[in-house]
Amino acid sequence: MSMELIKELRARTGAGILDCKKALGESSNDIEHAIEWLRAKGISKAAKKASRAATEGTVYSYIHAGGKIGVLLEVNCETDFVALTDDFQTLVKDIAMHIAAAGPEYISADEIPADVVEKERAIQKARAIEEGKPEAIAEKMVDGRVTKFFEELCLLEQKFVKDDKITVGGMLTAAVAKIGENIKVRRFARFVLGEGLEKRVDNFEAEVAAMAGMA
Repeated sequence: MSMELIKELRARTGAGILDCKKALGESSNDIEHAIEWLRAKGISKAAKKASRAATEGTVYSYIHAGGKIGVLLEVNCETDFVALTDDFQTLVKDIAMHIAAAGPEYISADEIPADVVEKERAIQKARAIEEGKPEAIAEKMVDGRVTKFFEELCLLEQKFVKDDKITVGGMLTAAVAKIGENIKVRRFARFVLGEGLEKRVDNFEAEVAAMAGMA
């Protein structure tokens, strides 16, 4: 299946990339049948809530591995009542724990800069051609590999660390359907103890050496 079909289904339903890909696979790439499949799973219904304002919620902190990894996460919902429920708090904790373990760089594929995506497409096309694939086959392979690229980098496309049968986006969709409110991951930051320090020390030492040489 092509990325164009996935984009069209995503635009019409608001469902995640992996859900759209699965729906098209289950529907022999028929858009209308794929929409029906998403509705039957409750995914399309949950996606419709995505346009509703979500201005309440919580900012949650999670510390992992004896203080070696930390996550600061903001998840929004529509009402402060829902923000205080066990279901919402458990969801937020699970997402924070996943971020600590999996290290996503973006929330969704929509956040990845276009130039980053195009660069990845060029790399994957060159790789496919290097493997001896014809041009037409290489183009089809690129779509699949770029989708895999999204799955690796994007929080909502990653398989949930506690249950690899669902994605984090799928877990969020199920929560929206159950709770009945729009829920969005707004932002997150992941901290790893000592990350980047060695590089900064090396740069400092290089600058000192350069200054000594100028003396």
